[in-house]
Amino acid sequence: MKKHMIQLTMDDFCAEVKKTMNSLPSFFYEHLDNVVVEVQEFPTKKTLKKASFSDAEIKEGHSLFGFFEPMELSHPWAGDAIDIHSLTHKLTIFKNPHEESFPDPVQLIIEIRKTVIHELAHHFGLSDKDLENFDNNPNPFSKELSLTTKESKDENKSRKKNT
Repeated sequence: MKKHMIQLTMDDFCAEVKKTMNSLPSFFYEHLDNVVVEVQEFPTKKTLKKASFSDAEIKEGHSLFGFFEPMELSHPWAGDAIDIHSLTHKLTIFKNPHEESFPDPVQLIIEIRKTVIHELAHHFGLSDKDLENFDNNPNPFSKELSLTTKESKDENKSRKKNT
């Protein structure tokens, strides 16, 4: 049985992204002057290609929740001539893939937050491998947001038994 997809307005989705950005510890802000955060409905085919998706994966409907794009340099050695830390980096969060994947409203909010934090971590040099434990945690914000679905509660109980 297919679960009902939650749909937020674009304003509400953007507000959740903004709330996450505003909740960061203050010492992060001095390192975010060159970061632009955008929200889009879906990633484009060009973005999926930049994220190393194959044509087959794109055709099958694979998608992204977010994407971090550091400022592209015209030449590999251009960083020797200019301060690349001051160049604008872009973090894009995609609305529809979140809504399609997370029908539970609380889990949807958690996943929006996780995506923003994940993509920001790339700005600070962390890789997807570095972020595996964070990504695999169904609610790394458990003190702030609690899961409400029975599935999520059952998942948390079984996780506690295994630790």
